[in-house]
Amino acid sequence: MLNRALAIIHDEHHALGAVLHGLRFLVREMREKGVTPDFKLLWSMIYYMDAFSERLHNPREDAYLFARLKLRTHEADAVIATLERQHAESGAQLRELEQALGQLEAGMPGGLDIFANAVEQQVEEAWQHMALEERIAIPLAKKHLTVEDWIDIAEAFGENGDPRFGAKPDHEFRDLFSRIVNLAPPPIGVGPPLNH
Repeated sequence: MLNRALAIIHDEHHALGAVLHGLRFLVREMREKGVTPDFKLLWSMIYYMDAFSERLHNPREDAYLFARLKLRTHEADAVIATLERQHAESGAQLRELEQALGQLEAGMPGGLDIFANAVEQQVEEAWQHMALEERIAIPLAKKHLTVEDWIDIAEAFGENGDPRFGAKPDHEFRDLFSRIVNLAPPPIGVGPPLNH
């Protein structure tokens, strides 16, 4: 169960990382090459970050991985406190990103710079957060959690998941991720080329 649970967590980090990378790429193309913003794609990417990360991934980490780690050791207390604080703050950061995209879409002066800065901040903070989980929290979990803990974590993160986080939500997010890939231009997706 350890391998299954960790594979799911890593896969979720990879999917979120792909969206973050794609968002950064699109902003660079807009700034450096004058590419016309694809607002449908940009809003889809931000919605994925919000709906998947904020409403599903982060709450499951808090309720299962971090909660079990707190029960088993105090060695992880500092890193868990940091990660939980980052989870709590990430919703407000996403609202700022949504507001910045709204300003860009509305044609506000300086909208592209405001949005680009918000994207850069969001991407950097998300990468640092996931790196902290991968480098410190997960190795501590491997060290301290029991087989029963990993079974519960694997079930909570599994396809049917914990009903507190929605009925079969993983299917919806896989579908949304596929739509983003189909909307995104090469090299980040298989959609139509960027418009200059």
